[in-house]
Amino acid sequence: MSETPQETKIHIRKTRVGVVISNKMDKTLVVEHIARVPHPKFNKIVKRSKKYYVHDETNQGQIGDRVRIVETRPLSKLKCWALAEVISH
Repeated sequence: MSETPQETKIHIRKTRVGVVISNKMDKTLVVEHIARVPHPKFNKIVKRSKKYYVHDETNQGQIGDRVRIVETRPLSKLKCWALAEVISH
């Protein structure tokens, strides 16, 4: 089956909102994303946190900033996210 122009797939990039916890590296931020998910067995809402290494071309992210990040192609061994916007300082 060949795809016609009307049937092209639209790839939506994943986005996350988190807090910058480190900006010591050049053009790289470490962003912590906290997700609230139900526990698989007990269904109580629990927090799950994960750190993302984020590409920041202009070094605009500061520690404590709330930022939106988007998934991108792998830029290094650990970086596959890019800074989309700084939501608040």
